Amino acid sequence: MAPLLAAPASSSPKLCRSWRVLLGLLALLVAVDLSAADMYSEIELVWGASRTFFFMDGDSEALALSLDPWQGSCFRSREKYLYVQVDVEIKLIQGDSAGTVCTIYMISEDPWEIHDEIDLEFLGNVTGQPYTLHTNIFANGVGGREQQFRLWFDPTADYHTYSIVWNPKHILILVDGKAIRDFKNNEDQGVPFPTWQSMRTFGSLWSAEDWATQGGRIKTDWSLAPFVGYYRNYNATWCRPSPGVAWCGDEPKSSTRFDLDQKTLADLQWARANQMIYNYCTDAVRFNATTLPKECTLQ
Repeated sequence: MAPLLAAPASSSPKLCRSWRVLLGLLALLVAVDLSAADMYSEIELVWGASRTFFFMDGDSEALALSLDPWQGSCFRSREKYLYVQVDVEIKLIQGDSAGTVCTIYMISEDPWEIHDEIDLEFLGNVTGQPYTLHTNIFANGVGGREQQFRLWFDPTADYHTYSIVWNPKHILILVDGKAIRDFKNNEDQGVPFPTWQSMRTFGSLWSAEDWATQGGRIKTDWSLAPFVGYYRNYNATWCRPSPGVAWCGDEPKSSTRFDLDQKTLADLQWARANQMIYNYCTDAVRFNATTLPKECTLQ
């Protein structure tokens, strides 16, 4: 077997079942041709490199993140983006994954007090239960905009594509091309929106057994470690402005370039009606009429 290739670890940011399983995974790995490995060239490992492996999954280069009782693992994009569509295929942890969190998210760097962030967090479950996709959006340091969705398929059986679309008018979250969440730019109404801070993409697998599964009531069964999640076909597509416009941030406010089409609107309505299980805008215990976030009355 050709030697295994793994990227070196760098400094950690703020913030993946038994070792026999891991050895079985290692036996399947093949060497990656770095000159042609698109995913390898697009991302870098930031922590947990000894638990992270590039390998060929069929015709696609993939990355396995793993988590054991001592450490998880994480990668980030080499590039920073300002208005972009990020797509990545993920196959989540099979079996009992209670207490684990697989993520794909975008976040700006310093200063932390005014950071922007777009989160997709896949909350682990006990065997046979559906996965929960937990989403959140921060703008100028303000978050608390959580929405949760039940996935309508088994995300551990195969890869599915998860996308973040960030343009001057909307932040959209898509699953297999179907829009499930929209956060609209209402800056003119006094609602913060990410418009000026570039962001990197991160993917991670870490332990959150204090809250991830049934509010922390179900803990991680560490006898099943290491837990492994798989990522492949990472792609970032920069926002393209209209002809004659220098960049997407200069798009005229009257432009319909980023307006949502009927399919997207229908997909969003379907997701809200059928898959959404939590929406901060309807949390009467958390908010009342006087403290409801302003965007909840505008979207």
